[in-house]
Amino acid sequence: MVQRSRPLPQPSPNPGQRGNGAPAASLPAAPPTPLMRAAADALRSATGGRWPSRKSYAAIDLGTNNCRLLIAKPSADGFIVVDAFSRIVRLGEGLAASGRISDVAIERAIAALSICADKLRRRHVTLARSVATEACRRASNGPAFIDRVYRETGIALDIITAEEEARLAVLGCHALLEPGEGPALIFDIGGGSTELVLVDTEGPAPRILDWQSAPWGVVSLTESEVFDPEDSEARLAAYAGMRARVTDAFRSFAARLPKPEGSVRLLGTSGTVTTLASLHLELPRYDRAAIDGLIVPSASMRAISGRLAAMAISDRRLLPCIGTERADLVVAGCAILESILDIWPAERLGVADRGIREGILRGLMDRDGVPRHRAAS
Repeated sequence: MVQRSRPLPQPSPNPGQRGNGAPAASLPAAPPTPLMRAAADALRSATGGRWPSRKSYAAIDLGTNNCRLLIAKPSADGFIVVDAFSRIVRLGEGLAASGRISDVAIERAIAALSICADKLRRRHVTLARSVATEACRRASNGPAFIDRVYRETGIALDIITAEEEARLAVLGCHALLEPGEGPALIFDIGGGSTELVLVDTEGPAPRILDWQSAPWGVVSLTESEVFDPEDSEARLAAYAGMRARVTDAFRSFAARLPKPEGSVRLLGTSGTVTTLASLHLELPRYDRAAIDGLIVPSASMRAISGRLAAMAISDRRLLPCIGTERADLVVAGCAILESILDIWPAERLGVADRGIREGILRGLMDRDGVPRHRAAS
């Protein structure tokens, strides 16, 4: 039976954050840039400090695999999305071997960001924040790429830390956590890294107790295993190799996790979990309304993962909600997901089609003085 989680209150503007192995502490929101402060001051002056309900805000998340844009306006329910864009750009393709973002990947990313820039202009966006994550953190030519993006599109990308990436993911999706007692685990499987965040939900807003950023995402992990994709035994051996790599990367975090007691809550935000949830529901095409907030049995996600790992890539391409663009990467995501279930054995998995972009939007609206309401659906 399909179940849905009930929303919790939105996090405070300054949710907690901590580093790997550091004592639990409150994590302040990232400080606004001078440009953000100037824009917010100008807006308040123009409106007399009233709720800027007619203003448009935007968030761009340039990841190792995807480029995503969200444009929204404040509403009584948090915010209403007025435009969105997502494209697989594979910015981190070949990065592990070369240490650089390739010229082809740069062209793909700039083409997608040019579309984003056009949408920002047409939607008369008032305040925006654009972030880049693991690929740009790792690449030797990351800063040069950021400069070129600004010259050609006008978009100023901010290369954020893994800590900030984890904080934004929690800020954007925590409202979908199931009610319950004890700490909960939120994770974000990216293209170049995976963020694991342990949160305490006892108070009015979630508090980050511990976190880790592991250097494996669907792109980096896929490229770590070289094998014959037509050989069924080689496919299973490669999957086992991926699982071993991720398990090793999670080892220190797993050792710090408390022993789960009672109901173990787990929430995932990524293309991996939304894709597998779509297969669980046997959807003919992806449907965000059916997926965002869905709660599925972990055993079903494991079964689907095992089935995909054994399939030839040509067969995976034929599956609805996977297709050509995800067929080669989804197996790595399955390996990461199964490794997460190993260290945090929840019987059910919450699925979120929201994350960093929504976290950015909430942060922008907070800084602009937009009153907080219950979480947007």
